Formats: sequence, C-alpha cells, structure tokens
Amino acid sequence: PRSTPKPSAAASDVYKRQKLVTRFKRTLFWLTNDNRFYSANKIQNNDVDPLRLIPFLLMHVGCVGILFVGTSTAALVLASILYVLRMFFITAFYHRYFSHRAFECSRKFQTVMAIVGCTAGQRGPLWWASHHRSHHLHSDTNKDPHSPSQTGFWFSHSLWFLTPKTYLTPENHIKDWLIFPELKWIDKTDWLPFVGLAGICYALGSLLNTFFPGLETSGAQCLVWGFFVSTTCLYHATYAINSLGHLWGTRRFGTRDNSRNNSILALITLGEGWHNNHHRYPRSARHGLYWWECDIAYLGIILMSAVGLVWNVQKAPSSLTAKNQDAT
Repeated sequence: PRSTPKPSAAASDVYKRQKLVTRFKRTLFWLTNDNRFYSANKIQNNDVDPLRLIPFLLMHVGCVGILFVGTSTAALVLASILYVLRMFFITAFYHRYFSHRAFECSRKFQTVMAIVGCTAGQRGPLWWASHHRSHHLHSDTNKDPHSPSQTGFWFSHSLWFLTPKTYLTPENHIKDWLIFPELKWIDKTDWLPFVGLAGICYALGSLLNTFFPGLETSGAQCLVWGFFVSTTCLYHATYAINSLGHLWGTRRFGTRDNSRNNSILALITLGEGWHNNHHRYPRSARHGLYWWECDIAYLGIILMSAVGLVWNVQKAPSSLTAKNQDAT
C-alpha cells in the first residue's frame, strides 16, 4: 500500500500558525464575551460547559486556603466589608437600577457603579439586567432562564449561567442601555475589575503585614478571605433568590409565578428576600413594603438620594399594602 505523503515543512508551518491564530481568537472571544466564542448550533445547548465550570469551581476550591493561611480579625473584617459592599452593588444597581430602573442617577455615577458591580464576579451589568428582565417576562415558565419549578433546584441556583445558551446577552431586553458605549465596553471586560479586586486584597494584606504586624494578617490570608471566601458567600446568597426565593417562604400577593417572601434571605441579601413583593411591583426601589420588612439596600438608596447621588426613586403605590391585596 502507498504511504501517506508527509506534509512539507512550509505547509506544516502554515498549519501551526493557523492553529495559533484560532486559539488566540478563541481566547480573545472568551475574554471579551464575544458571541463568536460559541458556534450558532452550540449556543442553543443547555448543557453545562466544562470550560466555564472550571473557574466557578476554582473559586470554591480557593476557600480551602483558609486551612493554610489561618484567620485574623483583619481578614474577617475585610471579607465582611467586601461581602456587604458588593451585595449592595448587585442589589441596588445591577438589580434595582440596571434591571428595573427604580431610580435615576448621572451617567458618570452609573458608569462607576457598573465598574464596581463587576467586582462581584457576576458578569457585566448589561448581561445581568438582560437575563433578569427575561426572568420577569417569563417567570417560572419554560422560557425562564432559572426557574426551580422548570429545571430543578441546582440548575436554577448556579448552573444555568454556565451553559452556552445563557452566554449571550439578549440585547432585545436592554435596548435602553445600548445607547451607552461605556456600558457595552464594561460588559465586554467585566473580568478586569474582578481580577483587580483579587490583586487589591493581596496587596492590602501585604501592606498591613508590613506596617501593622500586630494585626497578624498577610497578603495570602486577605486574598483567601477577602476574595475567595467573600465572593463564594456572595455568589450563593445571590443565587438563593433565584432558587429558594421561588420555593421557600410566604406569598403575600397572588402573582403568576412562585415568588416568595423570606426574611432570612432578605437579611443576607440586603432586602432581596422580599421577592414576592418585588414580583408584584418590580419597579419599586423598596422591596420591603412594610416597616418591619428590613430592606437595607433601600435605606442605602434613600441615603444616596439625600446627598444627591440618585433621584426619582420609585415606590410601590400605597394601595398595594392594603389587606385586600393579600393572597390567600
């Protein structure tokens, strides 16, 4: 039998260059959230993509670092502060502002909040808002991107955003935001502030170790607690609204979905746990409709309004709290 001729050295070099170019383009598409990262047929796939699952798992693996770096009051304080701040960025801005336009602010402040919101590691504000608006349009139906009644608890909790199908940003839901080129740029490079936060945590720990050795912390310790542990807790508290928020709690209003009010979820998410209230009147900046329903994010919005950072804060009509509005 004839042997297959070996490719020439020139042809081999061309093939290697083409392969490198393909890998470079794929990496660039990944880093800039480019739709061309997936092929047209792949984008319809609802299976979890291992390539996207790996970074998510590594964030959890990073928490194991506490066994090696130990703990300190400084590290715990840093982790707590970063958790609360980033939960506020997600709750007040990604959700109530970018998704529902529950208040107004200047373009500059909008840009700053979009950037710091990326430090939560939940992609960019346009991606977040577009999928959340889709959730409200199709809540607990087969078109809902994360309904526990349709796809099960774990998929709605943390797997839905790891699929090729949800990689894209449904721009038809966010046409009002596409007029801002800076927001589109932030959405394409959302990982930069997130990675930058990791560097800041490490640098801060190193500085504290140098100038305040009595705090008994270090760069590695602040990285583990301030970045990995804080982010992982932030992840699952946020995700719990998508999953537990439609399974566990009470229903004041007879909405067409399964949204629930839950005081525990409200505490850990700064007010997002009043989810049934929110689904009844999504544009309200206040989710805790009654005085006893703690809504820390709303208090933060009111404080920003008092100093002129935001304005035109939307509220649910007072008639909504009437007893005859309650679901049985």
